[in-house]
Amino acid sequence: MTPDRPRFIAIASGKGGVGKTWLAITLSHALIRASHRVLLFDADLGLANVDVQLGLSPKVDLGSVISGRTNLAGAITRHDVIGLDVLAGRSGSGALSDLSAESLELLLTQLHAQTTDYDTVLVDLSAGIDRTVRRIAAWSDMLLVVATDEPTSLTDAYAVLKLQTFDRPDGDMRIVVNQAQTVAAGQQTYATLRRACKAFLHREPPLAGIIRQDPKVRDAIRRQTLLLLRHPNCVAAQDVEALSRTCPMGRDPGD
Repeated sequence: MTPDRPRFIAIASGKGGVGKTWLAITLSHALIRASHRVLLFDADLGLANVDVQLGLSPKVDLGSVISGRTNLAGAITRHDVIGLDVLAGRSGSGALSDLSAESLELLLTQLHAQTTDYDTVLVDLSAGIDRTVRRIAAWSDMLLVVATDEPTSLTDAYAVLKLQTFDRPDGDMRIVVNQAQTVAAGQQTYATLRRACKAFLHREPPLAGIIRQDPKVRDAIRRQTLLLLRHPNCVAAQDVEALSRTCPMGRDPGD
């Protein structure tokens, strides 16, 4: 990362249904509350839903950027309540998953060139280990891998960490445990992943944070309302705020 560009943070999971998109949105909000200028890029291949969770109706999306009909700035939708900029994906289109390697590199070059006004760009990746997902993960400055205590989530999160180790041996990859029953349970889930990584990858990705299970999260999602607005003092909100403070999430605001 250089002072004239933001920090690019990709959020991956391996398995769907672990709260990856919700975390990307809520973490974006927490960073804005800390005076960061944030762009949230919905790169969830053909299942993009950041705009749905935020209650937005983008008139232009990633498909227009890929087709050349507009540049990145022209495809950004503003969430006026909190001041979050969103680059919406194309739900059901498979737009990113069908991109050629050349087109993907062009898109990443545009992201570098046209996001200099931001401190942080959060990239919500698709679940799984698609070629495009792997490339964006390796391209990013940091990869946050979201996992829960479910065995399938742990297995798939390990697969993401394994491929990132292969694609970016010197990369900054960290683990976020979501939906933990308690902090202690979250630490046990992290320890399971850490042991596997140490034994087979000879790396020990650090723990970025633990997000405790909280019924207020489902309430906020159902109402298409940001958790930090609707339930700012609930345990999950506190945990995401802590995550936003403990990781290097962007260049210093105001640079």
